[in-house]
Amino acid sequence: MNDILPGEIETWQFLETTARQVFGAYGFSEIRTPAVEKTELFCRSIGETTDIVEKEMYTFDDKSSNSLTLRPEGTAPVMRSFIQNKLHTLDPVSKLYYTGPMFRYERPQKGRYRQFHQIGAEVLGVEDAKIDAQVLAMLHQYFQEIGIQSVSLQVNSLGCPECRPAYRQQLIDYLEERLDRLCDDCKRRYQTNPLRVLDCKVAGCKEATVDAPAMLEHLCNGCDEHFTTVKRHLNALEIPFAVNSRMVRGLDYYVRTTFEMVTDQLGSQNAVAAGGRYDGLVESLGGPALPGIGFAIGVERLVLMKGDEKVAPEVPKLFIAALGAKAQDEAFLLMSRLQAAGVRAEMDYQGKSLKAQMRRANKLNAEYTLILGEDELNAGCAQLKNMADSSQQEVALTQLAEVLATAG
Repeated sequence: MNDILPGEIETWQFLETTARQVFGAYGFSEIRTPAVEKTELFCRSIGETTDIVEKEMYTFDDKSSNSLTLRPEGTAPVMRSFIQNKLHTLDPVSKLYYTGPMFRYERPQKGRYRQFHQIGAEVLGVEDAKIDAQVLAMLHQYFQEIGIQSVSLQVNSLGCPECRPAYRQQLIDYLEERLDRLCDDCKRRYQTNPLRVLDCKVAGCKEATVDAPAMLEHLCNGCDEHFTTVKRHLNALEIPFAVNSRMVRGLDYYVRTTFEMVTDQLGSQNAVAAGGRYDGLVESLGGPALPGIGFAIGVERLVLMKGDEKVAPEVPKLFIAALGAKAQDEAFLLMSRLQAAGVRAEMDYQGKSLKAQMRRANKLNAEYTLILGEDELNAGCAQLKNMADSSQQEVALTQLAEVLATAG
């Protein structure tokens, strides 16, 4: 778990602000849910045989012996809130997005932390394949807006309750013949969650399942038509993508369209964003039978990909260098009035020398400085210095805010 410090936070703010702008253009509204939910919510939604529920959740009993869990992902809490607050009665289509910390007890590595942050979006109430394409178009645009080009979109279909069971059994039969070549985790879960074996990162499991049957070969007519339509709309929108038949995602609630934005810059943790359809999830949690689709973006991984391309921190518009107690009092009043007017202003609080104060102004990268002493107080005006080109102009102290507002 990491602190996010000044000098770093500006990049985070840029990523979050851009998400709000892009998602807002697509009609999404922000939702905020608690960091703690009842444990049952995640067992019912994510799946009891997933790695998240079996190994990674931070779960504890409160003083009333209720089992609570720090949220390991964002979709289930949004669904709980959607149902509890009857948001479907406000509009037949709900478009929601969220930002915030998630928690999983897993092995830390590059781009993966036990407290991590996600930016996510969910659409509820639309079954049409056009919404799948629109969600992917929004995700594609977001990466364009934040200036990350080194990602590629991969898509797959996981079928539905009609066509997946037969495929699932065929995959189990296939894996049983190769159990001796699978890792311990895959041996343990190949019957309860066989699709996860296809996503295993262990080299031996990859080799053992290289010719495994693909879900795409077993789609029912409805799922096949839906996936074909998604791809057609993506092509029409000129959004590049590749079909990855081994992509299964780690959560049980996904059906039909699944997708990842992947990169080769982060080692084995190559997924920067991921999501898919979860048409039965709302109903399974006690809500109406509404289809849904969504995704989550790993913010830490975006920050890693931005690398040295840091977002510059905001700098003071003005630094006031004051000489003497009376000038310091006046500088404090001037600074406070500017700040109240929305101008970022700073001053020295310790009565240091003029030379030391100017060093401080340079260190803060202040755009302008104002030297205020007894002569300036008597005259009611002072020299405003542009720190970039060293030009100066005389300004009345009463007009300082207006001059700064029009300054470049």
